[in-house]
Amino acid sequence: MIKIKHLYLIIICAILMSCNSDKYDFPLDKRYWDNNDYKEAILELRFGYEDDEKKPTFDNPEQRMIVQKLTDEQNFKVVLTDKELGIKHRNNVSTKFFEHWQDMTQIYQERDRKDNYIYDVEMLAVWHFGLGLQLNYFNLGNEDIKNRADDPNSVRVKNIINKNIRTLVSNYIIYLDEINEEKALTDEGKSKLAEGIDKYFTQLIELYPEANYSGMKNKAELMLKKSESDKIKSSLTKLIELIDSKKKLELK
Repeated sequence: MIKIKHLYLIIICAILMSCNSDKYDFPLDKRYWDNNDYKEAILELRFGYEDDEKKPTFDNPEQRMIVQKLTDEQNFKVVLTDKELGIKHRNNVSTKFFEHWQDMTQIYQERDRKDNYIYDVEMLAVWHFGLGLQLNYFNLGNEDIKNRADDPNSVRVKNIINKNIRTLVSNYIIYLDEINEEKALTDEGKSKLAEGIDKYFTQLIELYPEANYSGMKNKAELMLKKSESDKIKSSLTKLIELIDSKKKLELK
């Protein structure tokens, strides 16, 4: 016969084991995560781990799928690029994703005692998710503004849209601030940072070729002088050249 105190111990162990198994109970079998999935996943990743407990990373075979799913842009693109859906609906969904992304940026910010990022590659993957999302977020917002306006070509509407584009460009410039933390990144992290410049900044400039990128160019030039990474410097050089090429086209 089991003694009462032993029975309590068994029950407590069972509860702890149950809680531990639920820790990684993310909906990985779903093809796409929706806003509710992100809400739950972000809550778990931000607050469900002890300070000394390792969070999911790309190099962990057992948990890689969690961070891959979290940063998969197809989760928002499947809705935001679906022309069969209404602009208002897609704009509302993009707003929720944007809010979730702001919370996501808090997941992988930890540093060690030497001030190095513990999860630099994962942190930058979250950044990339946000850069891609913002291209859709601001574009849908501007489309919605045009649709609701009596005169989509009015000066007022154009001013609002141009202001939104300036905000988008400013948000992208914030990404370049990470170069100030270059010493806190691993070599893989530096490569990841450079990849973000190559991919998303090119997409931004191709989408809004007539926007004012003087502030971005100035920031890139300053970071080019400061960076010691060949990959990052190469990406910054290409960015500056791309901005200059667009400016020359405008002058013709």
